[in-house]
Amino acid sequence: MADSNWLTQFPAMERAELVALRKYLDGAYREFSRTYGDAIETFFDPLLYFLVWFEKLLLLSPWPIVLTVLIGLSYAASRSWKLSLGVLAAFVLIGYFGMWADTMRTLAIITVATLLSIGIGVPIGIAMARSDRVQTIVTPILDIMQTMPAFVYLIPVVMLLGIGKVPGILAVLVYAIPPVIRLTNLGIRLVDKDVLEAAIAFGATRRQRLFEVQLPLALPTIMAGINQTIMMALAMVVIASMIGVKGLGQPVLKAITNQYFTMGLLNGLALVVIAIVFDRVSQAYAKRSQKHLEGLHGA
Repeated sequence: MADSNWLTQFPAMERAELVALRKYLDGAYREFSRTYGDAIETFFDPLLYFLVWFEKLLLLSPWPIVLTVLIGLSYAASRSWKLSLGVLAAFVLIGYFGMWADTMRTLAIITVATLLSIGIGVPIGIAMARSDRVQTIVTPILDIMQTMPAFVYLIPVVMLLGIGKVPGILAVLVYAIPPVIRLTNLGIRLVDKDVLEAAIAFGATRRQRLFEVQLPLALPTIMAGINQTIMMALAMVVIASMIGVKGLGQPVLKAITNQYFTMGLLNGLALVVIAIVFDRVSQAYAKRSQKHLEGLHGA
């Protein structure tokens, strides 16, 4: 009968080489962490300072001001009073059930992670759209990032930077950034070739074609990517709480550990509410942008 463990079918010498290789890689990463960990941590200090400042701003600001800003941003993006009133009702309920502080911490993490994803992901997506070679190189990396179990991201980050806000936001970033890269690339590649040829005929430079033609026409697709990035970042919040990221994820983790059903349910619903708010507002903005572009083309 064949041995069910395929590894035992390798000669003992080859198995020893595999074990030695694994130990070598583990030791090399530990040495890298000891040698460069402090320098890398110093490099991320500005990100930490900004995140701490933004979190304190949300926590220390009076809740009516925070609600006014959130409603104003929702209306500016969607031009819908119904949606804005829905945002108001959602956050009033969150405050009523005593989850305001954790929600503000989660909003800080998600906002910073989203801004970083846009700032890093959109340029990479543009580079992929402009070069098939870049797309060939980046696509397998994105495949690995999207299929790797989320817990695996925590291992190298924690070994390198320990626990805290910066390791958490980096883990969220790695997990959440692929959609905005993919959909930026897709949106630009789907821009009508006739429109680009017309822009070239009018003497538009490559930069002008990108910023005045391709990006505006690809905006609805890019917004869909940003939407998915926000959803994935929210999904990572609970896992990131395992390495010290404060917010709605920590009560959920505590509820799992201690079997507090109500605590887990309420904080889980708060995450769902935030996800729905971001989803509806970003979709409304994308639809409004699409209608505006269609109106311009119609004119």
